[in-house]
Amino acid sequence: MTEQWTPKTLHLEIPLSFSSLHLQLQFVGEDLSVLVYGGEHAHIGCTVLSIPRPSLTDSQKTSCTSSVLNVTGHKDEIICRYLSEVITCKYNRTTVCSGGFHCDNLNSEQIQEIVDAVKTSCIDLFKEKRE
Repeated sequence: MTEQWTPKTLHLEIPLSFSSLHLQLQFVGEDLSVLVYGGEHAHIGCTVLSIPRPSLTDSQKTSCTSSVLNVTGHKDEIICRYLSEVITCKYNRTTVCSGGFHCDNLNSEQIQEIVDAVKTSCIDLFKEKRE
């Protein structure tokens, strides 16, 4: 995984066995915008907006409420929602995550590899797991 930081941005390129996944984080004032893309045809298949709030079970913890927009037929929500919610809860900032990953004829193992790469990157990058 390669990463590049500037004062207000981060770009990660995460190698996969069959392609690569890109994450770009950008501060927008106090908020964060995340772009996730990769594969043969990068696109916008989903957008998730997460807004921080106190947890309903423990007001000392941060949780979030998320709104999702999916392009019909796209399944990018799993990675966009995960990124948006983890970042929102970690940094207590409104976060939007948009993007999409596409390779023709992906099998279930490759799809799981993408999901695992996103989750592992978040754990490595933010040094903690989401509850």
